[in-house]
Amino acid sequence: MTTEIGIDDDADGIEDDTGAIEDEVDAAATAVGSVWPVHSFVTANPLAGFEDRPFDEAVSRAADLFGGRGYPRAETFRAALDEGRIDPDLLDAELTDRGYDGDPEALLERLETAEETVETSGSGGAEAADSDAERVDRVLTKWLSAFLDEGQAEWSMPNREAGFYDAFRSVAAYDDEIPNTGLVADLPPSPTEAIEAALEPYPRDRWEAVFESQFAALPGWTGLLKRRADDGGAWQSAHPITPTGYLAARLALADAFGVDLSPPEGSDGPAVDPSDEIADAFLSAWEGTYRDGLVERVAAESEARDGGTEAREEDGARPDGGASGRPDAQLVFCIDTRSEVIRRHVEATGDYETHGYAGFFGVPMEYTGYDAEASVEACPPIVDPQHRVSEVPGDDDARASRDRWADLREAAGEVVETLRSNPATAFSFVEGAGSGYGLALAARTLVPGRVRDLLDGADDAVPADHEFCEPGVHEHDDSGEGLPTGLTRDERVEYAATAFELMGWEAFGRLVVFTGHAAETANNPYDSSLDCGACAGNPGGPNARALAAICNDSEVKAGLRERGIDVPDDTVFLAAEHNTTTDEIELYDGDVPESHAADLERLRADLDAARGRAARERTGQEAEESAVRETERRAADWAETRPEWGLAGNAGFVVGPRELTSGLDLDGRAFLHSYDWATDPDGDALEAILTGPMVVTQWINAQYYFSTVDNAAYGSGSKVTHNPVGNVGVYQGNGGDLMTGLPLQSVKAAAGEPYHQPLRLSTVVHAPVDRVTEILADNEAVTGLLDNDWLSLTVVDPTRDHRAFHYEGDLAWAPTPEAVEAHAEPRTAPAVADD
Repeated sequence: MTTEIGIDDDADGIEDDTGAIEDEVDAAATAVGSVWPVHSFVTANPLAGFEDRPFDEAVSRAADLFGGRGYPRAETFRAALDEGRIDPDLLDAELTDRGYDGDPEALLERLETAEETVETSGSGGAEAADSDAERVDRVLTKWLSAFLDEGQAEWSMPNREAGFYDAFRSVAAYDDEIPNTGLVADLPPSPTEAIEAALEPYPRDRWEAVFESQFAALPGWTGLLKRRADDGGAWQSAHPITPTGYLAARLALADAFGVDLSPPEGSDGPAVDPSDEIADAFLSAWEGTYRDGLVERVAAESEARDGGTEAREEDGARPDGGASGRPDAQLVFCIDTRSEVIRRHVEATGDYETHGYAGFFGVPMEYTGYDAEASVEACPPIVDPQHRVSEVPGDDDARASRDRWADLREAAGEVVETLRSNPATAFSFVEGAGSGYGLALAARTLVPGRVRDLLDGADDAVPADHEFCEPGVHEHDDSGEGLPTGLTRDERVEYAATAFELMGWEAFGRLVVFTGHAAETANNPYDSSLDCGACAGNPGGPNARALAAICNDSEVKAGLRERGIDVPDDTVFLAAEHNTTTDEIELYDGDVPESHAADLERLRADLDAARGRAARERTGQEAEESAVRETERRAADWAETRPEWGLAGNAGFVVGPRELTSGLDLDGRAFLHSYDWATDPDGDALEAILTGPMVVTQWINAQYYFSTVDNAAYGSGSKVTHNPVGNVGVYQGNGGDLMTGLPLQSVKAAAGEPYHQPLRLSTVVHAPVDRVTEILADNEAVTGLLDNDWLSLTVVDPTRDHRAFHYEGDLAWAPTPEAVEAHAEPRTAPAVADD
């Protein structure tokens, strides 16, 4: 009887400890940011697990864990100072606040000395000590690449359906690289048992620190498996992997190779290095210089707009339209920084309004193309898909044509792939097809623009989805497993109303164009990083088509009227897609009635004109025609490492009416979200923007920042030496960890010459400061990002003489220096928050 009681107690203890271990594993895994597969690359903060700490502490801790830099190099600061991007007075104030009063050049030299010391101490002497750990990494990455493969491998890893840990158990005995000794020779069935056995020699209170350091050893693979485990999906359902299972396999290998698992002493919270304090001062001054310039311009436009609005109201004219009171067309673009350039040029061609809205257009959907093998999540990672939207064919003739071409392409592709990958036929295939391939490669190299013309002609012969399909948003079906198909009438009304309420719309033109965006590039594993981030690294055209179909629905228009949004009967909604590489905007106009033909023709011509002007601005070429051809060459050239700059340069996020920025050239550096505080009395729309798009833009900004300041640790190195693996990521070379961030060519013009200016995001909001304070008080996660200096927030308050107030932390505000000078108000006085 006593024995039975003892067994029960032991069993309870095991269960309790198992739960505790899994909790500690999950907690330790948060140190590594999630990594998305390269085919649907999503920009994210690589230090997301440290956002609950102040920025300076976070980068110091991450440097200890991942070995990456947290601040730009001294030479980058020197260049910014020499180019006038850092205000000397702001720099002096930032240095003084930190207790430094030395000459900036002397402090930069001190930074350079510190950099050299770190680089010297970090090189050499560690090869022998690290050899056993490197063997662990080599074996583990081999099996991770086989297990996590998403369709690229010809031969699958055995037993994948059982999950990673069990699959690893089944192959470990047959891997000659793994010693047949220790724990790995007889792995227990439970991963937690394996973890307990591997860590038995180590103090129990240090286990979580061990877990964290082991996850940080391969942050690329760890981040990918974390994302798969968190998000689920088809691949995770078919081949499950968990952080606990991964860690068990890793610790078993470490035991077999005799690796000391003791975590570094003092690794839980290193002090901020003095050189980092100096770098932080330079960075803050650089950011302040950019932010002050942006805020000053927005505040000036706010004041001018207020006076202009009053004058126009006295004249009885609308402030946002021509003689008819309605614009020629209204185009809604993604808030993406690349939209800022084309929007300026579209507005300059005629009486057009442009607006900014998150590029998934507010419809959180899982999208399936007409002949797609799998669906994609077409919404930002911060949002879970709520609906399944598939293409519904309507034109039988076009559908038959598409099917014939698809069958031919599939058959030809299978033959070519079989010949290329089959060892028995590979040599004869190369011998027989080599001349043809040679000509094709020569053409792509020497005349990529001509090749693009030919491919465009071939594509024109094959109907695209939007030419014979409708997005399935109307037929709602919630009877099956998984997400419901389509949307209910109430859901359609809600998404349409939310879009117009967030943007502050009160009037509609005859044409309203929802413009998604996508990039065009050849031979680029990172092509999805140039697509729409709000659509999870996918093209935004399907989302634009979904919202256009919703808004054209007569039931939806009736529902909008019930909510006070009066859409005229002659307003037609259509979708478009902006090619961010060439600035071409393709209109999906198949359903536009003949009554709007003239409007449509004028719009199409003006979009072509805007494209030429935007291309000239981006390429620096004098003639618009040659500028357009240059963008087309970049899109088609298979050797082009910089087809476009993506979101490089991003530094600001402006939330307010378009009139505040329509007259400003923001150099493609600002995200622009339309918002009118006067149409949002409860602040619900602003809250949605600050908790959604602002958070996502901070992720994007952080990815570009860290990929620039340390591309080796947080980026992905040169595209020239990328080696795609498993359709999930890239190696540098032939193995090792997955690279996690942006390629070198996405952030630098040349080696050691940053193109992207590494600044944290500066957000400017046009709204009453009291309203913003209330929103922050209700959203601790957003307030935490601000309090910990991951981004900044300045409010231009139209109810307080258009003065600007900068967020100081702890829900307190201070007038900006310009506001103090103009209104003689002490800078230290909080604008809103109570003490």
